[in-house]
Amino acid sequence: MSDIKNQLYKELEIKNAAMVEGIDVNPAIFKHLNLGLSNSKYQEQIHTLFEYDHEPHAGIEFPVGFTSPNGLKIAFRWDRRSNYAINYDGNKYYLTYKGNEVFPIEFLSRPEYYKLKTTDGTEMSHVATYNREGTIFVSYSNECSLKEKGLDCKYCNINATKDTYGEKQNIQWKYPKQIGEAAAAAYKNGAKHITISGGFVPERREVDYYIDVAEAIKEHTGLEDFNGTGVIGAPADLEVIDRYKEVGYRTIGINIEIWDKNIFKTICPGKEQECGGWEHWVKALEHAVKVFGYGRVRSNIVGGIEPKASTLEGVEYLASKGVICGVAAWCPNPGSELEGHRTPEPAWHLDMAHKVYNIYRKAGFTYDQLYDCNAAPTTLCHDLYKINDELLPVFQEKVKVV
Repeated sequence: MSDIKNQLYKELEIKNAAMVEGIDVNPAIFKHLNLGLSNSKYQEQIHTLFEYDHEPHAGIEFPVGFTSPNGLKIAFRWDRRSNYAINYDGNKYYLTYKGNEVFPIEFLSRPEYYKLKTTDGTEMSHVATYNREGTIFVSYSNECSLKEKGLDCKYCNINATKDTYGEKQNIQWKYPKQIGEAAAAAYKNGAKHITISGGFVPERREVDYYIDVAEAIKEHTGLEDFNGTGVIGAPADLEVIDRYKEVGYRTIGINIEIWDKNIFKTICPGKEQECGGWEHWVKALEHAVKVFGYGRVRSNIVGGIEPKASTLEGVEYLASKGVICGVAAWCPNPGSELEGHRTPEPAWHLDMAHKVYNIYRKAGFTYDQLYDCNAAPTTLCHDLYKINDELLPVFQEKVKVV
């Protein structure tokens, strides 16, 4: 194995640990970055859907993330209890572990379209957030209707995030025209994939809305195939899924979240009671593959709530049907019913990522398929593809040097 790959595997291990454990920082050291201002070089956090920092920080600006020396992108998650920290020496920012420097860091750049507003005066950065490498993410709704029935998923803090940041960051419902205009600006700026997601809304309203959004994106970008992923709940009538394909979405996401049927009932009561139960979610995913094609459907399992063997059983089963199922490391989000619980150790999550990656390879999923159906191309599994297939810019730089 090459030296560069060895270095990248070490950086991947650090990335995983820093995201699971969070990163300590004195927010004052970021004052030099002008975060949230149009003249800033660096992208700021905008809480359009979830809070992933380990404590709320309304009124305090944080960078969205940074890069490792060899180009892995690491999300910033604040935790004042962590052994990882970011320091500033007056010249450079650097990551430390237990006080010892790990490596210097470069914060992620702010895209040009963040300086723009839609025709109704809404900041485009609050309509479509930039998720790196040409991907943008739209959370059309920053609240979930399951709250009204007391059926929120136990790990989820979408409604708490709205309560904390909605008014302060002016995060509102997104209208199709706003999304179309923001997508057009982002695509001019180099974007090439968009994910549309949000909290639960009534099914009839959801499909009509997604159709309107697709039409607006096509109108403003001029693209018939805009490479979009629609993230939806499992519909009662599975043929509704066909309509998303017909209107122009290239991929679809139906997030089952938990594979163990009994744990699913407890952790996701709304998905159990409002969407036909666990079996119906699986049927919806299988039907979606018939409509969108092998490797063009994605799901997600929250990694660390159920036993590892159960999660891997789900990933493997779904992969055999053509569904790319990611395993996002569980973050016991502030405001969720599981706030204060502990996610598994970083090594647990890193091992999970390697095992999921191997399932993907066995199923024949390509990097392009993984890219197209994910909200962000920066998961550990994306990184494993980039390392093993030498897709990162650092490999090309090494070739030029030689």
